[in-house]
Amino acid sequence: MTALIPIVKPISQMKLTPGSTVTIPDVNWQEFETILQELGENRKSRVAYSNSILEIMLPLPEHEIPRDLISDIVKTLLKVTGIRYQPFGSTTFKREGTAGVEPDACFYIQNYQQMIGRRRLQPEDPPPDLAIETDVTSKTTLDAYEAIGVPELWIYDSGRLKIYLLKNGKYLESQTSPNFPEIPIAQIIPNAIDRAWEVGSLQALEEVESAIYRSK
Repeated sequence: MTALIPIVKPISQMKLTPGSTVTIPDVNWQEFETILQELGENRKSRVAYSNSILEIMLPLPEHEIPRDLISDIVKTLLKVTGIRYQPFGSTTFKREGTAGVEPDACFYIQNYQQMIGRRRLQPEDPPPDLAIETDVTSKTTLDAYEAIGVPELWIYDSGRLKIYLLKNGKYLESQTSPNFPEIPIAQIIPNAIDRAWEVGSLQALEEVESAIYRSK
């Protein structure tokens, strides 16, 4: 009779191909924290954790153009509308014992003053006011953002931008952004990304900025 001996290898040794996702069930909070430490900060993969489910995702290289362009458009809109903000890039946001998630980009707007000078998140820090994800449709990711309490989440996927607003602890899809109520975000961003593939990100961003100034 042959005995089966389980072989446990570090998560960091997994070889993910771009665009792939690994889902690991029954992960407790301490295991999640240990995996984060093992993966380290200088990595291309991103994680989402909620309801004891851990997802590790390796984005496609081409997802960087939508990610960077959307982030630049948000900065332009905030500048044009005179709203002060503090960007926080891709950071691991956690709700102790419950959830963890890493947005492609995020912004503190209402709470920007509190976050100025922050080099690392503190347990008492609020969640970002706006988080941005590209090419993600995972329920684990949405559940994690709900648990952390991010008021507004944008997800760009397959040529469409979805705006989610947190209401009573659950996300509801919206056609408008409360941060930019008079600007058709759901139309502007997909059109700008399409243009970026044709003429480059810089020209696409310049066209968006010009259109915004003309509309004021």
